[in-house]
Amino acid sequence: MAQQAKQWAAIIMMIALFAMIAFVTNLCSPMAVIVQNQFGATELESQIGNYANFIAYLVMGIPSGMLIVKFGYKKTALIALGVGIVGMLLELLSGSMGSYLIYLLGAFVSGFCMCMLNTVVNPMLNVLGGGGNTGNQLIQIGGAFNSAAAVAVYIILGALIGEVTKETGIADAAPAMYIALAIFVLAAVVLFFTKIEEPKQEPVKMELVKGALSYRHFALGALAIFLYMSVEVGTPTYMIKYLIGEVGISAGVASLIAAVYWFAMFIGRSVGGSIGGKVSSRAMVSTVAVAAIALLAFGILSPASWTVNVPGVDWANLSMIWVEVPIGVAAFICVGLCTSVMWGGIFNMAVEGLGKYTAAASGIFMTMVFGCAVMVAVQAFVIDVTGSILGSYIIPLICAGYILFYALIGSKPAKK
Repeated sequence: MAQQAKQWAAIIMMIALFAMIAFVTNLCSPMAVIVQNQFGATELESQIGNYANFIAYLVMGIPSGMLIVKFGYKKTALIALGVGIVGMLLELLSGSMGSYLIYLLGAFVSGFCMCMLNTVVNPMLNVLGGGGNTGNQLIQIGGAFNSAAAVAVYIILGALIGEVTKETGIADAAPAMYIALAIFVLAAVVLFFTKIEEPKQEPVKMELVKGALSYRHFALGALAIFLYMSVEVGTPTYMIKYLIGEVGISAGVASLIAAVYWFAMFIGRSVGGSIGGKVSSRAMVSTVAVAAIALLAFGILSPASWTVNVPGVDWANLSMIWVEVPIGVAAFICVGLCTSVMWGGIFNMAVEGLGKYTAAASGIFMTMVFGCAVMVAVQAFVIDVTGSILGSYIIPLICAGYILFYALIGSKPAKK
């Protein structure tokens, strides 16, 4: 009985860390408006804080797996929380000093923390659930809390800064950073006293990376995560551009509509968590991949003259608005329901049966998150070449096609 209590304590701790990852990561998106206002940054420069988070994954992904092998999951998570505290302090300091470089450094350090925590949380939830359907279920439940925390960021920052003016700066968003800082400290204290039974890992060797990649289903799964970032992030990013540039909707309203995409992910992850113990990752991912392909294709091909009213959520005022948009936009919003369970399902299938290579494999997985920066840039290149935002959605469509291939064929282990 005591052992079962310890198990549940560890599960709750991992889910809480999962939520915290989203809270800190999603600070960068609304903060971009403030950064652009305070420092006079260009659109590209204002988003660098966001990219700094993902670049950190490229740098820290595999080293994070090695830290787990050397120190274990719990100590690595504690190190990550310490790094996160430093990152938040730097971002707070940038507001009082008015320094764009310090803000960028803070975002980069925070990205290190998020990468390390992701490397801990995903395999631990899978292991604590015993792998298979239950492991997938726990990852999906963690993902639901992750999405809920992302929504909370927009609510809090919207209430704090309201309408951005010439006087608005990072200092106005400081309470949100203090909340993140307090969460880091509280999580570190609770985690320190939480007993976690950790799976045994091999000593630190670079051969572990090669060993993990020798499993075909894992190597193909790592590629699936790299391409998945295009479907998850590229879809809402260029939906905003389409609404502003070709539909003629204001930037503020377009952002509110795009926020519904992330809320759809929360709904999808909540449903995925409730049925994950009964439905296999393969069935779940293949089903949503087919749906994503259909929705993306419909969004690309449907005439702009076909319109429908879609909701937007005004997080600052906690109210709902309805806007008439081309029906293809509604299809793109629904893609959020599909992407919601892809991450957890792909991870669950990819690490199945890896044993001693699990920690190194998790590090490789986190490195693949860098695919967000690469694939979103590829989609932008297509827009520049073709002049068509809708036509650029062929990129996430192809990526969704690969995810379907992985779920049906590529995820089947060639060896145990």
